[in-house]
Amino acid sequence: MRVTQSEPGGPGSGLDLNLLLALDVLLDEESVSGAARRMHLSEPAMSRTLGRIRKALGDPVLVRAGRQMVPTPHALAVRAEVGAVVERARALFAGPGAADLRTVSRTLTVLGQDSIAAAYGPALFARAAAEAPGVRIRFLGESHVDAPVLREGTADLEAGVIDTVAPEVRVERLRDDRMLGVVRPGHPLLQGGLTPERFAAADHITVSRRGRLHGPLDAALAERGLERRVVGSVGTYPSSLFILLRTDLVGLAVSWALPLTDTLGLVTFEIPLDLPVLPLGIAWHPRHDADPAHAWLRQCVRDLLAETPARTTAEDSLIRGA
Repeated sequence: MRVTQSEPGGPGSGLDLNLLLALDVLLDEESVSGAARRMHLSEPAMSRTLGRIRKALGDPVLVRAGRQMVPTPHALAVRAEVGAVVERARALFAGPGAADLRTVSRTLTVLGQDSIAAAYGPALFARAAAEAPGVRIRFLGESHVDAPVLREGTADLEAGVIDTVAPEVRVERLRDDRMLGVVRPGHPLLQGGLTPERFAAADHITVSRRGRLHGPLDAALAERGLERRVVGSVGTYPSSLFILLRTDLVGLAVSWALPLTDTLGLVTFEIPLDLPVLPLGIAWHPRHDADPAHAWLRQCVRDLLAETPARTTAEDSLIRGA
Protein backbone atom coordinates (compact mmCIF):
# COMPACT_ATOMS: atom_id res chain seq x y z
CA MET A 1 0.00 0.00 0.00
CA ARG A 2 1.35 3.37 -0.97
CA VAL A 3 0.12 6.81 0.00
CA THR A 4 0.78 9.72 -2.37
CA GLN A 5 1.00 13.44 -1.60
CA SER A 6 -2.76 13.79 -1.93
CA GLU A 7 -4.54 14.14 1.37
CA PRO A 8 -6.38 11.04 2.62
CA GLY A 9 -10.06 11.22 3.25
CA GLY A 10 -10.94 13.97 0.78
CA PRO A 11 -14.57 15.00 0.09
CA GLY A 12 -16.60 12.41 -1.71
CA SER A 13 -14.02 9.70 -1.18
CA GLY A 14 -16.43 7.42 0.70
CA LEU A 15 -14.61 4.74 2.68
CA ASP A 16 -10.97 5.78 2.30
CA LEU A 17 -8.58 3.04 3.36
CA ASN A 18 -5.84 5.64 3.48
CA LEU A 19 -7.44 6.86 6.70
CA LEU A 20 -6.83 3.42 8.18
CA LEU A 21 -3.22 3.51 7.03
CA ALA A 22 -2.83 7.00 8.49
CA LEU A 23 -4.32 5.85 11.79
CA ASP A 24 -1.86 2.95 11.92
CA VAL A 25 1.09 5.29 11.36
CA LEU A 26 -0.19 7.88 13.85
CA LEU A 27 -0.58 5.25 16.56
CA ASP A 28 2.88 3.91 15.78
CA GLU A 29 4.57 7.31 15.85
CA GLU A 30 2.34 8.96 18.47
CA SER A 31 3.32 12.16 16.70
CA VAL A 32 1.72 14.17 13.89
CA SER A 33 5.10 15.34 12.60
CA GLY A 34 6.54 11.83 12.70
CA ALA A 35 3.51 10.42 10.90
CA ALA A 36 3.73 13.19 8.30
CA ARG A 37 7.32 12.24 7.50
CA ARG A 38 6.43 8.56 7.23
CA MET A 39 3.51 9.26 4.88
CA HIS A 40 5.28 11.97 2.87
CA LEU A 41 2.71 14.60 3.81
CA SER A 42 3.01 18.08 5.23
CA GLU A 43 2.23 18.50 8.93
CA PRO A 44 -0.91 20.58 8.22
CA ALA A 45 -2.15 17.84 5.89
CA MET A 46 -1.45 15.20 8.53
CA SER A 47 -3.24 17.30 11.15
CA ARG A 48 -6.30 17.52 8.91
CA THR A 49 -6.15 13.76 8.37
CA LEU A 50 -6.09 13.25 12.13
CA GLY A 51 -9.13 15.48 12.37
CA ARG A 52 -10.99 13.30 9.87
CA ILE A 53 -9.98 10.18 11.78
CA ARG A 54 -11.23 11.70 15.02
CA LYS A 55 -14.55 12.51 13.38
CA ALA A 56 -14.87 9.04 11.87
CA LEU A 57 -14.09 7.27 15.16
CA GLY A 58 -15.81 9.71 17.47
CA ASP A 59 -12.65 9.71 19.60
CA PRO A 60 -9.68 12.10 19.96
CA VAL A 61 -7.28 9.20 19.18
CA LEU A 62 -4.20 11.19 20.26
CA VAL A 63 -4.20 13.81 23.02
CA ARG A 64 -1.54 16.20 24.21
CA ALA A 65 0.40 15.22 27.38
CA GLY A 66 3.11 17.80 28.00
CA ARG A 67 5.28 17.93 24.90
CA GLN A 68 4.11 14.55 23.67
CA MET A 69 0.93 13.02 22.34
CA VAL A 70 -0.45 9.84 23.86
CA PRO A 71 -3.15 7.45 22.59
CA THR A 72 -6.57 7.46 24.18
CA PRO A 73 -7.89 4.26 25.77
CA HIS A 74 -10.02 3.61 22.69
CA ALA A 75 -7.01 4.08 20.41
CA LEU A 76 -5.03 1.61 22.50
CA ALA A 77 -7.90 -0.87 22.31
CA VAL A 78 -8.05 -0.77 18.50
CA ARG A 79 -4.32 -0.33 17.74
CA ALA A 80 -3.55 -4.03 17.35
CA GLU A 81 -6.53 -4.66 15.07
CA VAL A 82 -5.74 -1.58 12.96
CA GLY A 83 -2.18 -2.81 12.48
CA ALA A 84 -3.37 -6.30 11.60
CA VAL A 85 -5.86 -5.01 9.01
CA VAL A 86 -3.20 -2.80 7.41
CA GLU A 87 -0.74 -5.69 7.22
CA ARG A 88 -3.37 -7.98 5.68
CA ALA A 89 -4.11 -5.32 3.09
CA ARG A 90 -0.40 -4.91 2.32
CA ALA A 91 -0.02 -8.66 1.87
CA LEU A 92 -3.13 -8.79 -0.34
CA PHE A 93 -1.89 -6.11 -2.72
CA ALA A 94 1.69 -7.35 -2.67
CA GLY A 95 0.71 -10.81 -3.84
CA PRO A 96 2.31 -14.12 -2.84
CA GLY A 97 6.08 -14.03 -2.53
CA ALA A 98 6.27 -10.36 -3.47
CA ALA A 99 7.33 -8.98 -0.11
CA ASP A 100 10.59 -7.03 -0.27
CA LEU A 101 11.89 -6.33 3.21
CA ARG A 102 14.15 -3.59 1.88
CA THR A 103 11.06 -1.55 0.98
CA VAL A 104 9.20 -2.13 4.24
CA SER A 105 8.80 0.84 6.60
CA ARG A 106 7.74 -0.47 10.00
CA THR A 107 8.38 -0.25 13.71
CA LEU A 108 8.53 -3.66 15.39
CA THR A 109 8.50 -3.95 19.16
CA VAL A 110 10.25 -6.70 21.11
CA LEU A 111 9.25 -7.26 24.73
CA GLY A 112 11.71 -8.89 27.09
CA GLN A 113 14.11 -8.59 29.97
CA ASP A 114 16.53 -5.71 29.44
CA SER A 115 19.43 -8.15 29.24
CA ILE A 116 17.98 -9.39 25.93
CA ALA A 117 18.31 -5.93 24.41
CA ALA A 118 21.74 -5.34 25.94
CA ALA A 119 23.17 -8.69 24.83
CA TYR A 120 21.57 -9.13 21.41
CA GLY A 121 20.47 -5.65 20.38
CA PRO A 122 23.70 -4.88 18.49
CA ALA A 123 23.42 -7.99 16.32
CA LEU A 124 19.73 -7.42 15.68
CA PHE A 125 20.23 -3.78 14.67
CA ALA A 126 23.09 -4.80 12.38
CA ARG A 127 20.94 -7.44 10.70
CA ALA A 128 18.09 -4.96 10.25
CA ALA A 129 20.45 -2.46 8.62
CA ALA A 130 21.61 -5.11 6.16
CA GLU A 131 18.30 -6.84 5.40
CA ALA A 132 15.46 -4.45 6.28
CA PRO A 133 16.77 -0.88 6.57
CA GLY A 134 13.26 0.58 6.82
CA VAL A 135 12.44 -1.48 9.89
CA ARG A 136 12.89 0.19 13.26
CA ILE A 137 13.23 -2.08 16.27
CA ARG A 138 11.90 -0.93 19.60
CA PHE A 139 12.83 -2.89 22.73
CA LEU A 140 10.24 -2.71 25.46
CA GLY A 141 11.21 -3.71 29.01
CA GLU A 142 9.06 -5.94 31.12
CA SER A 143 6.65 -4.13 33.40
CA HIS A 144 5.89 -4.85 37.05
CA VAL A 145 2.27 -5.17 35.93
CA ASP A 146 1.26 -8.15 33.79
CA ALA A 147 -0.75 -7.11 30.74
CA PRO A 148 -1.83 -8.82 27.49
CA VAL A 149 0.70 -6.82 25.47
CA LEU A 150 0.76 -9.23 22.53
CA ARG A 151 -3.01 -9.34 22.21
CA GLU A 152 -3.30 -5.57 22.58
CA GLY A 153 -0.52 -4.89 20.09
CA THR A 154 1.75 -3.05 22.54
CA ALA A 155 4.48 -5.51 21.54
CA ASP A 156 4.89 -7.59 18.40
CA LEU A 157 7.14 -10.29 19.84
CA GLU A 158 8.07 -11.46 23.33
CA ALA A 159 11.48 -13.02 23.89
CA GLY A 160 13.01 -14.69 26.92
CA VAL A 161 11.45 -16.97 29.52
CA ILE A 162 7.85 -17.09 28.34
CA ASP A 163 5.29 -17.61 31.08
CA THR A 164 2.15 -16.49 29.31
CA VAL A 165 -0.90 -18.73 29.60
CA ALA A 166 -3.05 -16.84 27.07
CA PRO A 167 -4.57 -19.54 24.82
CA GLU A 168 -4.45 -17.45 21.65
CA VAL A 169 -0.71 -16.69 21.86
CA ARG A 170 1.77 -18.68 19.81
CA VAL A 171 4.74 -19.88 21.91
CA GLU A 172 7.87 -21.42 20.43
CA ARG A 173 10.32 -22.98 22.86
CA LEU A 174 13.88 -22.61 21.57
CA ARG A 175 16.00 -24.22 24.26
CA ASP A 176 16.33 -24.70 28.01
CA ASP A 177 18.52 -22.24 29.85
CA ARG A 178 20.00 -22.45 33.32
CA MET A 179 20.74 -20.11 36.17
CA LEU A 180 24.36 -19.26 36.93
CA GLY A 181 26.04 -17.45 39.79
CA VAL A 182 27.98 -14.28 39.00
CA VAL A 183 30.58 -12.38 41.06
CA ARG A 184 33.47 -9.99 40.59
CA PRO A 185 36.96 -11.35 39.82
CA GLY A 186 38.81 -12.33 42.98
CA HIS A 187 35.62 -12.83 44.96
CA PRO A 188 36.16 -14.93 48.14
CA LEU A 189 33.57 -17.43 46.91
CA LEU A 190 35.92 -18.37 44.08
CA GLN A 191 38.54 -19.72 46.48
CA GLY A 192 38.21 -23.41 47.33
CA GLY A 193 35.37 -25.81 46.61
CA LEU A 194 31.91 -24.36 46.22
CA THR A 195 29.22 -26.00 48.37
CA PRO A 196 25.56 -25.11 48.84
CA GLU A 197 26.45 -24.00 52.38
CA ARG A 198 29.16 -21.58 51.21
CA PHE A 199 26.93 -20.30 48.45
CA ALA A 200 24.03 -19.65 50.84
CA ALA A 201 26.28 -17.95 53.41
CA ALA A 202 27.27 -15.18 50.98
CA ASP A 203 25.36 -11.91 50.67
CA HIS A 204 23.11 -11.86 47.60
CA ILE A 205 21.33 -9.35 45.40
CA THR A 206 18.26 -10.12 43.29
CA VAL A 207 16.83 -8.68 40.09
CA SER A 208 13.08 -8.31 40.05
CA ARG A 209 10.73 -5.99 38.19
CA ARG A 210 8.36 -6.32 41.15
CA GLY A 211 11.02 -5.87 43.82
CA ARG A 212 10.87 -9.46 45.01
CA LEU A 213 13.65 -10.66 47.30
CA HIS A 214 13.11 -14.40 46.85
CA GLY A 215 12.61 -16.85 44.00
CA PRO A 216 13.12 -20.46 42.84
CA LEU A 217 16.70 -20.45 44.11
CA ASP A 218 15.46 -19.96 47.66
CA ALA A 219 13.10 -22.91 47.32
CA ALA A 220 16.02 -25.11 46.26
CA LEU A 221 18.06 -23.93 49.24
CA ALA A 222 15.15 -24.50 51.60
CA GLU A 223 15.01 -28.16 50.53
CA ARG A 224 18.50 -28.48 52.01
CA GLY A 225 17.57 -26.56 55.14
CA LEU A 226 19.51 -23.50 53.93
CA GLU A 227 18.59 -19.85 53.56
CA ARG A 228 20.56 -17.14 51.80
CA ARG A 229 20.81 -13.54 52.96
CA VAL A 230 19.42 -11.20 50.31
CA VAL A 231 20.56 -7.66 51.04
CA GLY A 232 18.56 -5.97 48.30
CA SER A 233 16.91 -5.98 44.90
CA VAL A 234 17.23 -3.94 41.71
CA GLY A 235 14.80 -3.63 38.83
CA THR A 236 17.13 -4.15 35.88
CA TYR A 237 19.71 -6.77 35.12
CA PRO A 238 22.54 -4.54 33.80
CA SER A 239 22.37 -2.39 36.94
CA SER A 240 22.92 -5.52 39.05
CA LEU A 241 26.11 -6.31 37.12
CA PHE A 242 27.64 -2.93 37.88
CA ILE A 243 26.82 -3.42 41.56
CA LEU A 244 28.42 -6.87 41.54
CA LEU A 245 31.53 -5.46 39.89
CA ARG A 246 32.23 -3.21 42.88
CA THR A 247 31.02 -5.32 45.82
CA ASP A 248 31.31 -8.79 47.31
CA LEU A 249 27.65 -9.50 46.60
CA VAL A 250 26.58 -12.58 44.66
CA GLY A 251 24.14 -12.28 41.78
CA LEU A 252 22.48 -14.50 39.23
CA ALA A 253 22.90 -14.70 35.48
CA VAL A 254 21.44 -16.64 32.60
CA SER A 255 23.44 -17.93 29.67
CA TRP A 256 22.02 -15.40 27.21
CA ALA A 257 23.54 -12.63 29.36
CA LEU A 258 27.09 -14.01 29.10
CA PRO A 259 28.05 -11.34 26.54
CA LEU A 260 27.35 -8.75 29.24
CA THR A 261 29.18 -10.50 32.08
CA ASP A 262 32.16 -11.22 29.83
CA THR A 263 32.34 -7.61 28.65
CA LEU A 264 32.49 -6.40 32.26
CA GLY A 265 34.98 -9.07 33.27
CA LEU A 266 32.64 -10.69 35.76
CA VAL A 267 32.92 -14.39 36.60
CA THR A 268 30.06 -16.83 36.17
CA PHE A 269 29.92 -20.24 37.82
CA GLU A 270 27.66 -23.25 38.17
CA ILE A 271 25.40 -23.13 41.22
CA PRO A 272 25.75 -26.33 43.29
CA LEU A 273 21.99 -26.95 43.46
CA ASP A 274 19.37 -28.75 41.44
CA LEU A 275 17.54 -25.80 39.92
CA PRO A 276 14.60 -25.80 37.51
CA VAL A 277 15.44 -25.16 33.87
CA LEU A 278 14.40 -21.88 32.28
CA PRO A 279 12.46 -22.40 29.03
CA LEU A 280 13.81 -19.78 26.60
CA GLY A 281 11.57 -18.94 23.67
CA ILE A 282 9.54 -16.43 21.72
CA ALA A 283 5.82 -15.64 21.66
CA TRP A 284 3.54 -13.68 19.35
CA HIS A 285 -0.11 -13.19 18.47
CA PRO A 286 -1.36 -15.35 15.56
CA ARG A 287 -2.52 -12.31 13.59
CA HIS A 288 1.17 -11.88 12.68
CA ASP A 289 1.62 -15.42 11.34
CA ALA A 290 1.59 -14.41 7.66
CA ASP A 291 3.21 -10.99 8.07
CA PRO A 292 6.56 -11.10 6.19
CA ALA A 293 8.16 -8.41 8.36
CA HIS A 294 7.11 -10.18 11.53
CA ALA A 295 8.29 -13.52 10.16
CA TRP A 296 11.66 -11.89 9.49
CA LEU A 297 11.79 -10.57 13.07
CA ARG A 298 10.89 -13.97 14.48
CA GLN A 299 13.65 -15.64 12.51
CA CYS A 300 16.21 -13.02 13.57
CA VAL A 301 15.42 -13.43 17.26
CA ARG A 302 15.18 -17.19 16.85
CA ASP A 303 18.68 -17.28 15.36
CA LEU A 304 20.09 -15.16 18.18
CA LEU A 305 18.51 -17.01 21.08
CA ALA A 306 18.61 -20.58 19.83
CA GLU A 307 22.36 -21.00 20.25
CA THR A 308 23.74 -21.40 23.76
CA PRO A 309 26.68 -19.01 24.31
CA ALA A 310 29.97 -20.37 25.57
CA ARG A 311 30.38 -20.01 29.33
CA THR A 312 33.44 -18.71 31.13
CA THR A 313 34.58 -19.75 34.60
CA ALA A 314 37.33 -18.45 36.86
CA GLU A 315 38.61 -21.80 38.08
CA ASP A 316 38.13 -25.42 37.10
CA SER A 317 37.46 -26.19 40.76
CA LEU A 318 34.12 -24.41 40.59
CA ILE A 319 32.10 -27.38 39.40
CA ARG A 320 28.63 -28.48 40.29
CA GLY A 321 28.55 -29.95 43.78
CA ALA A 322 32.26 -29.45 44.42
